[in-house]
Amino acid sequence: MPSRWRPTIREDRGAYTTVAQTEEPTTVLTTQGKDAENASLPSSPTLDDNEPTPHDLAILPKVADKLPWGAFLVAVVELCERFAYYGLSGPFQNYMSNKYNDPNGLPGALGLAQSGATALNNFFQFFCYVTPILGAIVADQYLGKYLTIKYFSLVYMVGIFILFATSLPFSIERGWAFPGLVAAMVIIGIGTGGIKSNVSPLIAEQVQTKPFIKQLPGGKRVIIDPAVTVQRVYMIFYMCINVGSISAIATTTLESHVGFWSAYLLPLIMFGAGFVILVKGKDNYVIKPPQGGVIGNCFKALWIAVRNRGDLDQAKPSLQERHGRAHLLPWDDQFIIELKTALAACKVFLFYPIYWVTYSQMMNNFVSQAGQMELHGLPNDILPNIDPITIIIMIPVMDRFVYPFIRTRLGFAFAPTTRIAWGFFIAATAMVYAAVLQSRIYASGPCYDHPSNCDAGKISEGKYKPNEVHVAWQTPAYILVALSEILASVTGLEWAYAKAPENMKSFIMSLFLLTSAGGSAIGILIAPSAKDPNLVWLYGSLACAAGIAGAVFFWMFRAEGELSPKPVETAEEGIELAQRKSDDEGV
Repeated sequence: MPSRWRPTIREDRGAYTTVAQTEEPTTVLTTQGKDAENASLPSSPTLDDNEPTPHDLAILPKVADKLPWGAFLVAVVELCERFAYYGLSGPFQNYMSNKYNDPNGLPGALGLAQSGATALNNFFQFFCYVTPILGAIVADQYLGKYLTIKYFSLVYMVGIFILFATSLPFSIERGWAFPGLVAAMVIIGIGTGGIKSNVSPLIAEQVQTKPFIKQLPGGKRVIIDPAVTVQRVYMIFYMCINVGSISAIATTTLESHVGFWSAYLLPLIMFGAGFVILVKGKDNYVIKPPQGGVIGNCFKALWIAVRNRGDLDQAKPSLQERHGRAHLLPWDDQFIIELKTALAACKVFLFYPIYWVTYSQMMNNFVSQAGQMELHGLPNDILPNIDPITIIIMIPVMDRFVYPFIRTRLGFAFAPTTRIAWGFFIAATAMVYAAVLQSRIYASGPCYDHPSNCDAGKISEGKYKPNEVHVAWQTPAYILVALSEILASVTGLEWAYAKAPENMKSFIMSLFLLTSAGGSAIGILIAPSAKDPNLVWLYGSLACAAGIAGAVFFWMFRAEGELSPKPVETAEEGIELAQRKSDDEGV
C-alpha cells in the first residue's frame, strides 16, 4: 500500500509553504549504513524532541535544522560528478566545431562547424536528461537510490575513459575521435541518468522529516522545520554543483595548452575520487529501500485515465468496483489521490523547456560568440565559468541576506512560483543583452556580420582576425544567466522533491530533469539558425520566448504566491523575529 501523503496546512509551513509537504508516520523502513540488515525507522536528530502543537505552529518562527554529515557527503559526491560532467563537456564545443590543428589557433578535433557542434551538443544534453527516467525506474522499483547511483557511476566512468582514449592525438589522427565521442556521449548519458534523478532526492532524505521544537540559547523557542531545512539543503546542493562545474576552467586551459586528452583525464580522476567517497561514506547515509511497482502502477493508472477521456478518478478501486474489476487493481484510492496531486504539481514543469533552451546558449553559442571577439590570450570556452563562480558567490548572499530581507523587512512572501517567474524574466534579459552584444560584433570590423570569414580580416590561409570587440563584454550575460538559475533552477529542484509522494521522489525528479531534455530538443531544432548573420534574431527570439513564458507562468500560478505567509528561513532570522515579537509583547 502506498504511503499516506498529503499537503500540510499552508499557514503553518514557513519559508517553503507553497511547495513543502510533511509526511504522516508511515511503515516505510529507512536503513542507515551497516544497520541495513536490521531496518528501523530513522531516529530524530533533535535536541528537543517535542512535537509542535497547532498553537506552536501558529506563533513560533520556523528555522532550518543543522545538516547531518550524510547530507554533506552526498553533496561532495555530487560536486565530484558535476566536476566530471562540466569538465568534459566544457571543451565539447571546440572539440566538435574546430578542425584538428586549426589555422586560427583554436583547439579542435572534428571540424563540424558551429551549427553541427551545437546540434551534437544539444543531442548530448537531451540524452542526459531523458535517461533519468530510466534511473528513476531502477531506483524506485528495484535497487533504491544509493545502489542505483553506485552502479550507474561505474557505467559513467567507462564512458569518460572512452572519451579520454579516443581524444589522444594518435586516435584523432586515425579518425577514432568521432565514433569515440558518440559512444562516450551515449554511455555517459546512461550513467548520468542513473545519478541525476536519485542524488537530489537522496540528499533531501538525509534530513529530519517532521517538525520539532527547539529551545535556543536565551530561552527562545523555535520550530525546526523540515521544509525550511530542505530549502537550505538544495541551496547548498546547488552551490556544490557549481563548485564542481568550475572544473571547466581547468579543462579548457588543459585543452589549449596540453591537449584534449588531458582535459578528459582530469574528470576521470575526479569522478573516481567521488566514487570512493560514495562507497566509503555508506555508513553515514540514510538509505530507504525501493518501493517496488509504484512507477508501473502509475503508468497503468494513467492508461486507465486515457481510456476514460483523461479522468484519473476512474482508476480508483472504489469506482472500478462498480464494474466488478476492483480486484485487478494493486493500489487503493489514496494512491490515485497522491498521483493526481503529483501530476497537478508537474504543470509547473511544462514551462521549463523554454528556460533551458535560453540557459543552454552559454554552453554552445556563447562559446562560439567569444571566438568572434578579441580574446587577449584567453581560451574562448573559459568564460562560461563566470556562471558557476557567480552562483557560488550569490547563493550564500541570497540565502542569508536577500531572501530574509524580502520576507522579514519588506513583508513580501517570495513564493516559489514568484521566484521561478523572476528566473524566466532574468533569463530573457540575458538573451536581450546577448542580442545587443552580437549586433555590436556585427557592427565592428574587420569582418562585420561575417566574423572570421572575409578578405579584410584574412591573415593567412584559414586564419582571420577577430572582430574588434573585447571578450569581457560577455561577462554580464553570464552573470544574468547565473542569477536566473538561482531563482528558477534551484526552486525547481525544491518543487519537484516537495510535491512528490514519498514513493515517487526519483520519478517526479526525473520528470523535472526531462524538461531540460525538452529544452535541448528545441535547441536541436533551432541549431541550423545558429550561424552568421542570423544570431541577433536568434537571441532576440529566445528573449521574447522566455519573457512571454515567464509572464504566462506568473499569471497562471500567481495564486500560489498570494496564499504564502511571511516565512522564516534561517535560525538567525528566527531569533530576530522571536525577539521582536517578545519586545512588542512587553511594550
